Amino acid sequence: MRMWLPPWHWALLVLLAWASLLIYLGSRLSRDPDPELGLGSSEQWELGGIMAKLERLRKQNEDLRIMAEDLRTPGRRRKQLIMMEKIASYKQHFQSEPAGEKGEHLRNADVYLGADVVGTNNSPGPGAEQERLQRKVENGVKELWFFVRSELKKLQEEASQSKDKISSLLEDMGDRHRSILIDLELLSDAGGRDEWRAREAQQLTEIVQKRLHLLQNPPECSSARKLVCNINKGCGFGCQLHHVVYCFMIAYGTHRTLVLESRGWRYNPYGFEKVFLPVSDTCTDRRGRHVGHWAGEESDREVQVVELPIVDSLHPRPAYLPLAVPEDLAPRLARLHGAPPVWWVAQFVKFLMRPQPWLEAEIQERSTKLGFDHPIVGVHVRRTDKVGTEAAFHSIDEYMSHVQEVYALLALHKDVPIRRVYLATDDPKLLAEAQARYPKYRFISDNGISRSAGLQQRYSESSLLGVILDIHFLAQSDFLVCTFSSQVCRVAYEIMQTLHPDASMRFRSLDDIYYFGGQNAHNQVATYGHTPRGTGEIELRPGDVIGIAGNHWDGYSKGMNRRTGRTGLYPSYKVQEKLETVKYPTYQEAGQ
Repeated sequence: MRMWLPPWHWALLVLLAWASLLIYLGSRLSRDPDPELGLGSSEQWELGGIMAKLERLRKQNEDLRIMAEDLRTPGRRRKQLIMMEKIASYKQHFQSEPAGEKGEHLRNADVYLGADVVGTNNSPGPGAEQERLQRKVENGVKELWFFVRSELKKLQEEASQSKDKISSLLEDMGDRHRSILIDLELLSDAGGRDEWRAREAQQLTEIVQKRLHLLQNPPECSSARKLVCNINKGCGFGCQLHHVVYCFMIAYGTHRTLVLESRGWRYNPYGFEKVFLPVSDTCTDRRGRHVGHWAGEESDREVQVVELPIVDSLHPRPAYLPLAVPEDLAPRLARLHGAPPVWWVAQFVKFLMRPQPWLEAEIQERSTKLGFDHPIVGVHVRRTDKVGTEAAFHSIDEYMSHVQEVYALLALHKDVPIRRVYLATDDPKLLAEAQARYPKYRFISDNGISRSAGLQQRYSESSLLGVILDIHFLAQSDFLVCTFSSQVCRVAYEIMQTLHPDASMRFRSLDDIYYFGGQNAHNQVATYGHTPRGTGEIELRPGDVIGIAGNHWDGYSKGMNRRTGRTGLYPSYKVQEKLETVKYPTYQEAGQ
């Protein structure tokens, strides 16, 4: 059995590996450039730039060291022990109370006296702070690799004579980067944490799905408060599905049963229920004593049936919109998952996309016919109407560079005889191109789906089946490479969260970060200060709130510092996500 090491030991091993990498890289680049790199006098100036970048790497490595110190600080351990003693005393005090009150007080003891130490609901597993720091180290390593790779590729393009040497450096550094990721994975699995995550994810999912089932099946439909949503928004399947998710979230927040109007659906005239299970088994009638349009939660309290507009026209905007998560689940979600808002959206997608029996059989038949098996990387390439309007053109090489990285990582610790790629695209010519350029990979794809995704057949029943199959297989993949500007890609990523305890890191987007159309502000919080080093960068102070506009996937993100009002670039590793929470009405408060 593998020896268990404390989390801070693992963190120090990671930092030692990075320090070795920096020393190695520095020694390679500080040698006499003439014999080693073959650079002429006009190119030697580049070495100064490289050494400056090494200094940035050194600073990032120092920040990672500080994170490790946080994990092993004796004072923090003493604080945890004291907190655990307080919790034990608090729980003992309430052991003699009535069952209902005792359960509530014990739950409060966990949440308010130290959920980060012992967890909630008496569950074992790592503390919330330990999980947060591990994800922070993991994200720091990832962003550091993005930065190094991006900068060296720029130098490779500019200095033709040093191209081979930089290629060798990229390959060596990639190996070291992958070895650290494996160490982090082992750290994540240590001490039975995977078993805890699986149980915790299952429990949280059951809680939410039961709540949604109760909401959608009220005892008396005729007197139930309802929210009416029409699926026929003028956009594609992924967009329409997210429109229904937004309606469902507002219904959940206002404690109304969602009534989905889908007759005459542009994808299927018989409606959503011909493809997926009905959103309610008992309440599909929109009739009520008083029907009105959305005017805000307070204004609509006396209205039995509320009709909801598309999110673009929603006013006033409630706090229930993404990227907020329920206040009562937030401590457990933050501990379990790397992207709680995505997990929360995914729960509504899971409920809505329960397949009808015929669709479930079709999915299974296609899976067998295609030879869908693991390991496999899902690649979604959106072309046609997206290119030049909502997204830029990306060659198959850009996607495959990430696929190669995934399989290089797998190959370090397991034999991978077949490198499968599920290719979903609306470009029927792309499969042949991919097969010709990458003969060592087995591409699994259906050109019939690609043709049905074209503009001429976009809203046919065959096109609907095709996009559902693509989303299913992309979500079932072990890793997803796509563009988050595509809603199909984001839906697949959301469903992926329902198939694993935490799949927040199982993706690479070539353009946007994850977002939900019509969402409220997406904010991050600076954990380290930053002094601008070049044009286009902004200052950060610890605690600053930054509205993020996007990640450039080169070690830098772009956003607005809400303290200064300045917009610009900042190092991605110097911030963390700001988790927004909202208090939803409980079933007890609503009389259920």
